[in-house]
Amino acid sequence: MAKMTMVQAINLALTQEMAKDERVVVLGEDVGVNEGVFRVTAGLHKAYGDARVVDTPLAESAILGTAVGMALAGLRPVAEMQFDGFSYLMWGQLEGHASRFRARTQGRWTCPLVVRFPYGGGVRALEHHSESREAMYAQIPGLKVVVPSGPRNARALLVAAIRDPDAVVFMEPKRSYRAFREEVPEEEEVLELGKANVEREGSDVTLVSWGATMRAARQAAQELADARGVSVELVDLLSLAPLDKETIRASVRKTGRLVVAQEEPRSYGVASEVIAAVTDDDAFWRLVAPPRRVAGSDVVTPYFGREEKYLPDAPRIARALEEVLAC
Repeated sequence: MAKMTMVQAINLALTQEMAKDERVVVLGEDVGVNEGVFRVTAGLHKAYGDARVVDTPLAESAILGTAVGMALAGLRPVAEMQFDGFSYLMWGQLEGHASRFRARTQGRWTCPLVVRFPYGGGVRALEHHSESREAMYAQIPGLKVVVPSGPRNARALLVAAIRDPDAVVFMEPKRSYRAFREEVPEEEEVLELGKANVEREGSDVTLVSWGATMRAARQAAQELADARGVSVELVDLLSLAPLDKETIRASVRKTGRLVVAQEEPRSYGVASEVIAAVTDDDAFWRLVAPPRRVAGSDVVTPYFGREEKYLPDAPRIARALEEVLAC
């Protein structure tokens, strides 16, 4: 198997799905001739031309509105927004239309489109280029929200998202775009949406995370194992909506302790929903310590001079794990 970056793996998914299904089209700002701001769409315009790789004006609402029309006409559009911080301009089309067609038509119509965009900090960019607001999208009924953590699961999840009959938001942690490589098989690989992955089995404490923060979570789990022999069960959510509550609850029933690490601001985030999934279930009675959150702060994402203090890192996650273990 070839070792790929996340950018290369996402490009592989797009290339193979466009080759298999002529209904798959890509549209967005600079996705064609310039091959994408992060080169995720490299080679697609040369291979499939203007009709299937469409350069658009700088107009996020128009991009998604066009994608909705394409989906309702029988295509499988994959729309790219250049950064999370500018995706809010498509909000009316996403919340008011793309997510509602199944409910609005009582199942007679669906809206099979994917919205891809890079999100998150850690690349020394300005605030609108570094935000992590996944809870905003996960709260929209009728919408699936997917966040890969590595090249291999990014490729397999994007294939599933493109084939899904409803609208999917695919958030790509750009801090992981070229940070590391993984083996990615050339042959087709598809992961089911809505399923978390227990990446590391453990018995002392459950650690839940997703996206770029998974790298810090892995480091914290390994450091505690090496230093103190702590057995951390590490769960990678992969899909934020629907949330795989059963995997989370099963892990907490086993360990009795829970820490959730998220990059987005602390309040009203996905971590709160993960903890609620445990506390409103009989898994609550297995807890032997209060759950803890490790998160960004409730501020606008700071400039890069203070960004490292804002982002959850392995030492902060390790301290939270030690605190719940001490209870």
